[in-house]
Amino acid sequence: MSRRDLLGMSTVALAGAVPLAVYPGPGAPAHAAEQVHGHGHKPGVTPPEDLMREHGVLKSVLLVYREGIRRIQRGEQVPGQPLHAAAQVIRDYIERHHEHLEEKYVFPRLREAGRLHRTVGILCQQHKRGREITARILAATRHPRASAHQRQALVSDMAAFIRMYEPHEAREDTVVFPVFRKVTPAGEFARLAEVFEAEEHRRFGQHGFTTMVHKVADIERALHIHDLSRFTPAKTPSRHRHRRPSAR
Repeated sequence: MSRRDLLGMSTVALAGAVPLAVYPGPGAPAHAAEQVHGHGHKPGVTPPEDLMREHGVLKSVLLVYREGIRRIQRGEQVPGQPLHAAAQVIRDYIERHHEHLEEKYVFPRLREAGRLHRTVGILCQQHKRGREITARILAATRHPRASAHQRQALVSDMAAFIRMYEPHEAREDTVVFPVFRKVTPAGEFARLAEVFEAEEHRRFGQHGFTTMVHKVADIERALHIHDLSRFTPAKTPSRHRHRRPSAR
């Protein structure tokens, strides 16, 4: 690639928006583009995208916790095994991997840039509090037979975890990760993409993310909440939608 071609590239591309592929020149054979975009040559996952899809796993576990709360409050037996498995996903994949990456690579970069200092402090505090709650959920779900007090304590812990992590992950996705991308040089941004991928492979194997998605899907099936259509609200009859409120 000539220096002129390099300078002609978009600023967004050079800033690390997506990993750059080497495109064939105008005189290359027609099948050259297929070689570039063939199997095994898809653009890599950027650090924010990696962290945000891990948030998808977290969101799924929050749905499992909600179902556990619903059943316990209805007087049903504690679904100990599914809840225990869900808490293990939180401990192993979210706390020991996802949050480890944030605390080691994302938050220090923001501190060095003098950005979001208070927000980062709160997020770190919430990581610590979340680990304490997860430890209690793991202990409480080892044995499904529990006293009324233990059942209520488990409900309180799962509800507190949900209440904390919904705004937590929303703030990271909409504020923290965009600023992190903005203050990180392109070369460092590309290097971190490789670091994040290597760390996931080291901990969970070549298909770590997919493995976790399947594991959570198995938990959802055990609780019969795996059917996405169940979350669609019923259609309201038109006569109820257009009824005017009473003058009273």
